[in-house]
Amino acid sequence: MDWCRYRFRSVWQLAAPPDAVYAVLERAEEYPRWWPQVREVVPVDELTSTARFRSLLPYDLVVTAEARRRDPVARVLEVALRGDLEGWARWTLTSRSRGTRAVYEQEVEVTSPLMRRLAVPGRPVFRANHALMMRAGRRGLAARLAGPAESGASRPATGDSGPV
Repeated sequence: MDWCRYRFRSVWQLAAPPDAVYAVLERAEEYPRWWPQVREVVPVDELTSTARFRSLLPYDLVVTAEARRRDPVARVLEVALRGDLEGWARWTLTSRSRGTRAVYEQEVEVTSPLMRRLAVPGRPVFRANHALMMRAGRRGLAARLAGPAESGASRPATGDSGPV
Protein backbone atom coordinates (compact mmCIF):
# COMPACT_ATOMS: atom_id res chain seq x y z
CA MET A 1 0.00 0.00 0.00
CA ASP A 2 1.26 3.45 -0.89
CA TRP A 3 0.51 5.49 2.24
CA CYS A 4 0.71 8.75 0.27
CA ARG A 5 -2.14 7.85 -2.11
CA TYR A 6 -5.76 8.61 -1.30
CA ARG A 7 -9.06 7.82 -2.92
CA PHE A 8 -12.17 9.62 -1.70
CA ARG A 9 -15.84 9.41 -2.62
CA SER A 10 -18.69 11.45 -1.15
CA VAL A 11 -22.34 11.33 -2.16
CA TRP A 12 -24.56 14.28 -1.38
CA GLN A 13 -28.32 14.50 -1.79
CA LEU A 14 -29.26 18.12 -2.43
CA ALA A 15 -32.73 19.71 -2.54
CA ALA A 16 -32.10 21.64 -5.76
CA PRO A 17 -32.24 20.81 -9.48
CA PRO A 18 -29.03 19.45 -11.07
CA ASP A 19 -28.58 22.46 -13.35
CA ALA A 20 -28.66 24.80 -10.34
CA VAL A 21 -26.10 22.65 -8.51
CA TYR A 22 -23.89 22.51 -11.61
CA ALA A 23 -24.07 26.30 -11.97
CA VAL A 24 -22.70 26.75 -8.44
CA LEU A 25 -20.06 24.02 -8.68
CA GLU A 26 -18.64 25.25 -11.99
CA ARG A 27 -17.73 28.60 -10.39
CA ALA A 28 -14.79 27.40 -8.31
CA GLU A 29 -13.64 30.96 -7.63
CA GLU A 30 -16.80 31.36 -5.50
CA TYR A 31 -16.22 28.24 -3.35
CA PRO A 32 -14.68 30.26 -0.48
CA ARG A 33 -18.02 32.08 -0.11
CA TRP A 34 -19.85 28.90 0.86
CA TRP A 35 -17.19 26.28 1.70
CA PRO A 36 -15.21 27.41 4.78
CA GLN A 37 -12.23 25.09 4.22
CA VAL A 38 -11.64 26.39 0.70
CA ARG A 39 -9.73 29.45 1.79
CA GLU A 40 -8.86 30.90 -1.60
CA VAL A 41 -9.32 30.22 -5.31
CA VAL A 42 -7.45 32.45 -7.75
CA PRO A 43 -8.12 32.08 -11.48
CA VAL A 44 -4.96 31.88 -13.60
CA ASP A 45 -6.70 31.60 -16.98
CA GLU A 46 -9.96 30.17 -18.38
CA LEU A 47 -9.01 26.59 -17.51
CA THR A 48 -6.69 26.95 -14.51
CA SER A 49 -6.90 28.20 -10.93
CA THR A 50 -4.81 27.93 -7.80
CA ALA A 51 -6.59 26.95 -4.61
CA ARG A 52 -5.68 26.89 -0.93
CA PHE A 53 -7.45 24.53 1.51
CA ARG A 54 -7.35 24.13 5.26
CA SER A 55 -9.66 22.05 7.43
CA LEU A 56 -9.09 21.36 11.14
CA LEU A 57 -5.38 20.65 10.86
CA PRO A 58 -3.23 23.80 11.06
CA TYR A 59 -1.77 23.18 7.62
CA ASP A 60 -2.63 24.61 4.21
CA LEU A 61 -2.67 22.56 1.02
CA VAL A 62 -2.08 24.51 -2.19
CA VAL A 63 -2.93 23.08 -5.59
CA THR A 64 -3.25 24.17 -9.17
CA ALA A 65 -6.47 22.84 -10.69
CA GLU A 66 -6.81 22.60 -14.46
CA ALA A 67 -10.17 21.81 -16.05
CA ARG A 68 -10.14 18.48 -17.89
CA ARG A 69 -13.88 18.11 -18.39
CA ARG A 70 -16.63 20.69 -18.13
CA ASP A 71 -19.81 19.12 -19.47
CA PRO A 72 -23.09 20.87 -18.54
CA VAL A 73 -25.15 18.32 -20.52
CA ALA A 74 -23.71 15.28 -18.70
CA ARG A 75 -23.29 17.46 -15.59
CA VAL A 76 -19.69 16.46 -15.01
CA LEU A 77 -16.87 18.69 -13.79
CA GLU A 78 -13.34 17.26 -13.58
CA VAL A 79 -9.99 18.85 -12.82
CA ALA A 80 -6.39 17.70 -12.81
CA LEU A 81 -4.55 18.65 -9.61
CA ARG A 82 -0.89 19.40 -9.07
CA GLY A 83 0.99 20.93 -6.19
CA ASP A 84 0.66 19.58 -2.64
CA LEU A 85 -1.72 17.01 -4.16
CA GLU A 86 -1.24 15.35 -7.57
CA GLY A 87 -4.16 13.63 -9.27
CA TRP A 88 -7.74 14.50 -10.13
CA ALA A 89 -11.13 15.41 -8.69
CA ARG A 90 -14.58 15.06 -10.28
CA TRP A 91 -18.18 16.07 -9.61
CA THR A 92 -20.94 14.01 -11.28
CA LEU A 93 -24.51 15.22 -10.87
CA THR A 94 -27.69 13.26 -11.54
CA SER A 95 -31.32 14.15 -11.16
CA ARG A 96 -33.30 12.59 -8.33
CA SER A 97 -37.02 12.95 -7.64
CA ARG A 98 -36.33 15.46 -4.89
CA GLY A 99 -33.30 17.22 -6.27
CA THR A 100 -29.77 16.19 -7.13
CA ARG A 101 -27.38 13.39 -6.29
CA ALA A 102 -23.88 14.89 -6.34
CA VAL A 103 -20.98 12.44 -6.35
CA TYR A 104 -17.52 13.79 -5.55
CA GLU A 105 -14.58 11.54 -6.37
CA GLN A 106 -10.92 12.27 -5.88
CA GLU A 107 -7.74 10.27 -6.43
CA VAL A 108 -4.55 11.98 -5.33
CA GLU A 109 -1.03 11.44 -4.16
CA VAL A 110 0.27 13.71 -1.43
CA THR A 111 3.45 15.50 -2.52
CA SER A 112 3.77 17.88 0.42
CA PRO A 113 7.03 16.94 2.20
CA LEU A 114 5.51 17.25 5.69
CA MET A 115 2.46 15.15 4.87
CA ARG A 116 4.66 12.52 3.20
CA ARG A 117 6.80 12.28 6.35
CA LEU A 118 3.63 11.85 8.43
CA ALA A 119 2.00 9.46 5.94
CA VAL A 120 1.76 6.38 8.15
CA PRO A 121 0.88 7.82 11.56
CA GLY A 122 -1.13 10.69 10.07
CA ARG A 123 -3.25 8.77 7.58
CA PRO A 124 -6.33 8.31 9.83
CA VAL A 125 -6.15 11.98 10.83
CA PHE A 126 -5.81 13.13 7.20
CA ARG A 127 -8.82 11.02 6.18
CA ALA A 128 -10.91 12.36 9.07
CA ASN A 129 -9.83 15.90 8.21
CA HIS A 130 -11.01 15.36 4.63
CA ALA A 131 -14.34 13.92 5.81
CA LEU A 132 -14.97 16.98 8.00
CA MET A 133 -14.16 19.25 5.08
CA MET A 134 -16.64 17.41 2.87
CA ARG A 135 -19.41 17.60 5.47
CA ALA A 136 -18.91 21.35 5.76
CA GLY A 137 -18.93 21.65 1.97
CA ARG A 138 -22.24 19.82 1.73
CA ARG A 139 -23.79 22.10 4.35
CA GLY A 140 -22.40 25.20 2.66
CA LEU A 141 -23.58 24.17 -0.79
CA ALA A 142 -27.07 23.37 0.52
CA ALA A 143 -27.25 26.81 2.14
CA ARG A 144 -25.99 28.48 -1.05
CA LEU A 145 -28.61 26.67 -3.12
CA ALA A 146 -31.35 27.59 -0.64
CA GLY A 147 -30.74 31.24 -1.47
CA PRO A 148 -30.13 34.36 0.61
CA ALA A 149 -33.47 34.23 2.43
CA GLU A 150 -32.66 30.83 3.91
CA SER A 151 -28.86 30.93 4.07
CA GLY A 152 -28.80 30.66 7.86
CA ALA A 153 -30.98 27.55 7.86
CA SER A 154 -30.21 25.46 4.84
CA ARG A 155 -32.53 23.03 3.17
CA PRO A 156 -32.00 19.41 4.04
CA ALA A 157 -28.94 17.84 2.49
CA THR A 158 -28.40 14.26 3.45
CA GLY A 159 -25.97 11.48 2.75
CA ASP A 160 -22.29 12.30 3.03
CA SER A 161 -20.65 8.94 2.64
CA GLY A 162 -17.20 10.29 3.46
CA PRO A 163 -13.94 8.86 2.21
CA VAL A 164 -13.65 5.44 0.60
